[in-house]
Amino acid sequence: MNKQMILSVGMPRAGSGWYYNLTQDLVVASGGVDAKQIRAKYPLKRLLTEVNCNLGTLSFYRLLPVLLPLIVERPYVIKLHAGRRPLADLLITLGVIKSTYIYRDPRDALLSAYEHGQRMSQKGLENAFTPLTTIEKSINFMESYVKIARGWLSSNQTLAVKYEDFKSNYDHEVNNLIAFLEIDQTENKVKEIVENYRPEQKGQNRPGVHFVKGKVGRHKGSFTNNQLDQCDRLFGDFLQEFGYSE
Repeated sequence: MNKQMILSVGMPRAGSGWYYNLTQDLVVASGGVDAKQIRAKYPLKRLLTEVNCNLGTLSFYRLLPVLLPLIVERPYVIKLHAGRRPLADLLITLGVIKSTYIYRDPRDALLSAYEHGQRMSQKGLENAFTPLTTIEKSINFMESYVKIARGWLSSNQTLAVKYEDFKSNYDHEVNNLIAFLEIDQTENKVKEIVENYRPEQKGQNRPGVHFVKGKVGRHKGSFTNNQLDQCDRLFGDFLQEFGYSE
């Protein structure tokens, strides 16, 4: 692998945790370093938050401190949900950063976000999804992330993957990721990681995969006609363009 920082970007509730953990394990197995070690070693706890070292935005003041350890460290992977910024685009063009983006039918993603928020509320906990107390609020929440998705999907230097394809055609999509990261897929450790992150079977609970339901098209049995119409108004063009119109 080249000495790069990898941005593992994703639409919320679109398998981004699954894809991030797979990417990180592949990078570490190929000589990279765990992002949690980077966060602990350098003063980055304020910037790299949550379990998966999530960087809030790609603003200059957030990106630069997270990038500086690359001067002396091996490659590492940072998770992100935010949109593109000019500095990051420049660094991607220069080869200092590599970026991947995973996305999903936003209707399934927002339903998952709503349900996750409700589960957290019932436990007396708070996260980014607990304010989503209705499907309508969740649809509005997802609108901004659909715009972010368009930004990343318009970048020809970003490896994009559909969550639906990643589940149904896992080997093909993983091979694309391994080639993009320039990793030797014949190494035994790499093969073991690939097997470990295969889509889980019902009833299993594998760390790093983060499935609760993960079913494709689940919104169809959950949304009212009015809610479906709201989705069409806010991001119907995206649904049409990326094959989610049915």
